[in-house]
Amino acid sequence: MRIASTFLQGKTTVSSHTGIAGRFRSGIWTDNPGLVKLLGLCPLLAVTTTFVNGLGLGLATMVVMTCSNALISATRRFIRTEIRIPMYVLIIASLVTCIEMVFLAWFPDLGRSLGIFIPLIVTNCAIVARAEAFASRNPVGESLLDGLAMGSGFALLLMAIGAFRELVGQGSILSRLDMLIGGDPLRGLVLTDGGFLLAILPPGAFLSLGIFVAAKNALDRRRQLTNRPLRSNALR
Repeated sequence: MRIASTFLQGKTTVSSHTGIAGRFRSGIWTDNPGLVKLLGLCPLLAVTTTFVNGLGLGLATMVVMTCSNALISATRRFIRTEIRIPMYVLIIASLVTCIEMVFLAWFPDLGRSLGIFIPLIVTNCAIVARAEAFASRNPVGESLLDGLAMGSGFALLLMAIGAFRELVGQGSILSRLDMLIGGDPLRGLVLTDGGFLLAILPPGAFLSLGIFVAAKNALDRRRQLTNRPLRSNALR
């Protein structure tokens, strides 16, 4: 499976880390599904017009990825190889249906704001790929932790891009927080009167993601240059 092969190297990297901190470091930074592997870009680019939208979809995706990893790992010995992908999708779709019902019951405004992108979590390549590359090959505990780490990385990226686009595009932050906590519509923290409209339009989503990817690559490159003299001195 092509999307799963994208994460096979990530599996090796995660396995090499020891402890919970290493797993989360891998999911949030080293092998972030959206920032490094560039998977699940459709919801990532479409709904991150505000921080609240990114938070809502990010948490939903994290819960689905964590639970699907655990369930697939627990049932992997009972699933025939020939039908494993349809079974993975069936498990993920069942979880997404439960999440959608939670949104409709307790967060209806946020559910309407996210729209079709809640059901489309089923087709998120990051979830299916992680199930195939890790959960189907590892115990339940490790798969649960892996799903939580990778889901946290994806959720944090959605929130960061949402906050960045809202801040640049609208000049505010935390607008419509009432969709999560209830009450009257909230404008959030207004910093300026208006903003750069392009940031909240579709081209702004691609530009924002490009800025985040470039910033991560620059930080990694600087870290490598900083560590290189230290390694040379240690060898001497």
